Order: sequence, then C-alpha cells, then structure tokens
Amino acid sequence: MNRISAASRNLLLVAIAGVVSFATPLFAQPLPTDVVTVGTVNGAGVVGIPVYIRDTALTPLGIDQPGGSRIQSFSIRVSYAPAAPVQSITFTRAGITAPLTPVFESSPSVPGSIALLATFDEATNLIPFTSNAALPGNLVGQLNVTLAPGATPGQVITLTLDPLLTQLTDEGGTPATIETVANGRLTLVNGSITVSAAPAPASQVPSLSTWALILLAIAIPLVAVRMRF
Repeated sequence: MNRISAASRNLLLVAIAGVVSFATPLFAQPLPTDVVTVGTVNGAGVVGIPVYIRDTALTPLGIDQPGGSRIQSFSIRVSYAPAAPVQSITFTRAGITAPLTPVFESSPSVPGSIALLATFDEATNLIPFTSNAALPGNLVGQLNVTLAPGATPGQVITLTLDPLLTQLTDEGGTPATIETVANGRLTLVNGSITVSAAPAPASQVPSLSTWALILLAIAIPLVAVRMRF
C-alpha cells in the first residue's frame, strides 16, 4: 500500500478545510428577527411619523407562538437630531394598539428623545399582529411632531431607535424570550423627517370671478342713483 507523504497529507487537509469553510455559509441561515421601524416622511407644521412592529414567524415571541409567548409589551425609544427644529413632540399608540387598553403605559421624554412603553394583558387585550406581514409590519404607534416656525426647508431630522432601550417582551417580561438588538432577535430600521416649505397662507379676501366684478361695477352706480331719490 502506498503511503501518503506528509506534504501530500497536509495539502489534502488544507483542501478539505477550504471546501468546508466555503460550504458552511451556504448552509448557515440567519436567525429570523422581529423588526421595529420608524417611518420616513416629508412635512411642515405638524407631522405624523408612523412606527411599526413586524412580527416575524419562528422568533421567540409572536402570534404564531403558544400563549404566554406573544408580543404583549414593548419599549420603543427614538432620538431625534437636530433637536432645534422640533418645537414639541409626543409618542402615542396607533394602528392595532389604539383600541386596546394597556395595563401599563408611559411616554417619558427628555430633550432630544422620547419613548413609548406599553404592556397589555394577553387574555383580554391580545395585540392582533399579522405574522410575517409585509414590511414594515403592523402600525403600533405614531410620533406627533410640531416643527418650529423657523425650521429650514430641506433640513433632515434623523429619527434613530435606541438599540439598548428598544425591545419586545411578553406580558410578563420573561427573560428567556425578550427580544433585543444585543441578543440578535430584533432588527431596528431608523427614519427621518425632511422639512418641507410651509404652504402659502390662503388669502382672507375671497376672490371674485370676472363676471362678478362686472355685475358689481354695474350695481354700485344703480344703488347710488336710487339712494338719491
């Protein structure tokens, strides 16, 4: 029996290792994640920015999971910059969470950021997510932004989701199923506001058609003549 030389054996091992390292990415599949998205809009004056959650199938939390492992609580924190063009901002429930009654709800804010935290009882207020809905998913909240009168048209205000404080949990906040960016179970999609030119104010004096002006011009002298008599 022919013996394989040490050099040939080493070359063979290198070749096998190369094939394995090339084939591994072909079989490795990224784990599914749920997704939180802040919308991108243009606007002036008062602007509404939608916030979505996509409930992806086969994640630890979801409408496809057994009871007790549904997305029933969320914390979503958004930072906005620059802050100067933002005169005021609120963060409210919207879409599928609007008609529900939370057991806890809060919207803390500091200059430059605002959050929405809400928890719902699964038995009485199940959040009706659509599993694997088309991106960006189901509407769950809305940022209501009043832009400052001096906001420059064309200026972009970034809306960035906080990767530490934005997370999804079940009703009880079970550590085993919590979804965050850090544990690879949550994907965040940031948004922005592009300031539009404010619409020109409508004239306070109603415009008259050409025929109306002609009739008015005829009527005024007639009224004046009658008043003399």
